[in-house]
Amino acid sequence: QVQVVESGGGLVQPGGSLRLSCAASGNGFGIYIMGWYRQAPGKQRDLVATITRDGRTDYADSVKGRFTISRDNAKNTINLQMNSLKPEDTAVYYCNAKPVLGADAWGQGTLVTVSS
Repeated sequence: QVQVVESGGGLVQPGGSLRLSCAASGNGFGIYIMGWYRQAPGKQRDLVATITRDGRTDYADSVKGRFTISRDNAKNTINLQMNSLKPEDTAVYYCNAKPVLGADAWGQGTLVTVSS
């Protein structure tokens, strides 16, 4: 089965930048889609961005123009470059991987706090 591990969360001031990374491992005969989701206290887990194996991306409206998702297929890793961060971006960010074969994998989450 596939496993994913996130890293890169932390505290950043409004307007600052942060980069998250997610590494996938295991036998899934390829991973079709990987993405980032986030969940703020008292709110549902929402899509942030996804990327397919061939590079097609999808973004939540709230992060378009500020966040960029990228993928390294050889390493089965994705990054989320977050610029112009706002306090409302504060959340636990989760990595998700959808393999061609097998169940989806979720990471443990990494906390991003945007505050002065």
